[in-house]
Amino acid sequence: MSRRRDNYENSRWMKFKRWVDGETDPLAGRMGARAYEDKKASHSSNHGRERLEDLEADTEEVLKRLPIFANGYDSVVDKGLMAFRRMYKVMSVLLCAGIIAVLLWTVSYLPVFGDAKNPDNNEVSARYIEKGLQETGAVNIVTGMILDYRAFDTFGESCVLFIASCCVLVLLRIDDTSKDEHVQMRKKEAEYDRLYEPKNDIILQKCACILVPVIMIFGIYIVLNGHLSPGGGFSGGAVLGSGLILYLNAFGFQKTGRFFTQKVYQRVTLSALTFYCLAKSYSFFTGANHLKSGIPLGTPGAILSSGLILPLNICVGLVVACTMYVFYTLFRKGGMK
Repeated sequence: MSRRRDNYENSRWMKFKRWVDGETDPLAGRMGARAYEDKKASHSSNHGRERLEDLEADTEEVLKRLPIFANGYDSVVDKGLMAFRRMYKVMSVLLCAGIIAVLLWTVSYLPVFGDAKNPDNNEVSARYIEKGLQETGAVNIVTGMILDYRAFDTFGESCVLFIASCCVLVLLRIDDTSKDEHVQMRKKEAEYDRLYEPKNDIILQKCACILVPVIMIFGIYIVLNGHLSPGGGFSGGAVLGSGLILYLNAFGFQKTGRFFTQKVYQRVTLSALTFYCLAKSYSFFTGANHLKSGIPLGTPGAILSSGLILPLNICVGLVVACTMYVFYTLFRKGGMK
């Protein structure tokens, strides 16, 4: 068992995890000029003094014969580092120049902006305006466009929010198992969060008791009514996220953590994105093959209308609200506990 444990601790995954947590530096001891005597000192524990002296004499004699070490070991390492840094700068500039060239080449093939003959100035926009209500069932043409005609584009935007929150979670989350001094200091500061800003302000708490329910109800209204009037998942989710942040500032992480934890965030966002992807995949598959989807559009103007647009608005609103809250908690404390 001990051998398995040692192998697991020395595995690539554990080394990568310790590097992500900031516990170890994979380049420590590999970069920088080190005196040749430092290398030889490591052999003293395994060999006798006499053996080490013989090794020193033999090594010095061999190094003197090599032209590359004529000026010493340190100078060779310094030259290697300088060459690496110069090459790094050159390659960085070449990479940036290549990316810029590819982007400019791509932009050169785009239609001329403002040209009356562009498809987006006649065919596409006319289609949205003339048949948007008939094909999507949404009174709000903008919502019908982004959640029906361009639904996968909106799905990509939601995935970007989720990936961004995951990246922030990886970089800023405090690891409870880490033994690093800096991590432990951040953990202690997080435990006494209410001793710092914001403090337990009775005025803020009383105002939050009144405002938070109103904000949450208004955010839900914007999400559910997005296909009938200006609004939708993005704007409604932003309102819901601001309500959660206000509640957190007023009452702290301990009370907020009773109903919103990291597991809740993961389950809500994954469920919302999975439903969004499956629903629009089914819709596009049936539409591309000229099949009836079986999803009624309902009566235009009714709350239960526009087919999949209403549940998709709910999914987008949940993702946006969770992302806003996660960003705030991670930058503020390094976790959601």
